[in-house]
Amino acid sequence: MAEKTIGILTGGGDCPGLNAVIRAVVRKGITAYRYRFRGILKGWKGMMECDWEPLGLEEISGILPKGGTILGTSRTNPFKEEDGGEIVVDNMRRMKLDALVAIGGEDTLGVANKLASMSVPIVGVPKTIDNDLNGTDYTFGFDTAVNIVTEAIDRIHTTAESHNRVMVIEVMGRHSGWIALHAGLAGGADMILIPEQKYTIQEIVSTIRKRHERGKDFSIVVVAEGAQLVSEEGEENKLGGIGQLVAHAVEEGTSYETRVTVLGHLQRGGTPTAFDRVLGTRFGIAAIDLVHAGDFGKMVSLQGNEIVAIPLAEAVNQLKLVDQELYDLATVFFG
Repeated sequence: MAEKTIGILTGGGDCPGLNAVIRAVVRKGITAYRYRFRGILKGWKGMMECDWEPLGLEEISGILPKGGTILGTSRTNPFKEEDGGEIVVDNMRRMKLDALVAIGGEDTLGVANKLASMSVPIVGVPKTIDNDLNGTDYTFGFDTAVNIVTEAIDRIHTTAESHNRVMVIEVMGRHSGWIALHAGLAGGADMILIPEQKYTIQEIVSTIRKRHERGKDFSIVVVAEGAQLVSEEGEENKLGGIGQLVAHAVEEGTSYETRVTVLGHLQRGGTPTAFDRVLGTRFGIAAIDLVHAGDFGKMVSLQGNEIVAIPLAEAVNQLKLVDQELYDLATVFFG
């Protein structure tokens, strides 16, 4: 039987654990199935431009602990360009690919789902640092981000206490508050603001005042970047700069000295945690097994402690938002 050639790409934002997935796919694909691999460079941009390099055992050696992705990434979406889907299909033939493994979040896997409907043999691996992809309990990179944010909260906590300040920490989470909630709980935040909830300035100010009135002269507020402040007129703030908005509002409303720290790209950089290395490895093994079984149009998923396959369409049909029960638990410690 002729040796098959499999393409691998990583799309969207970089994320700790991507290289663990690449390593697992290639390692098992070569040693168990005798596949050849082509690493598509810069995500879907590489598929549009036939930009690839060979991937073998030598290329994946030593990449497990490395952050980012050895293949590079981009936010290119072929279906936002004229005839983009057809170009990808044609380039699959030009690169002589028998199947494609796409590692990415909602946008990347949305492209994969559309290509699957065009009969492209494709398997998806879920990747979003925000942990908001539907159909999987956790995505790799999330645990690393939560650990980084928790450590930052711990460090900022000592400054807040020393200077009797309110410290506002802005973290990732455009549409969901998983990072803010988990890290805020782990770091002992005194208030956590997430996109799934609506907040008024008065509500935030009141919570901070209540804490100070019971003898605490510092506070930690963790804010997801997509959190929404609602004015008395019902107007919502636009995405961007929420940490500064909250800090200004708290200082104005309480007269307490307030500072803001925006963690930004610190949350996605650096080496992945052990959990994310193992999860990425498990996803990669499951993905290449799906390819070998010819079970295309699926995404690998963590459900409980099992890796299962679900339809790509199920993974991208809606965002996975924070559980209300978990948020209610966190509110016990507010103020």
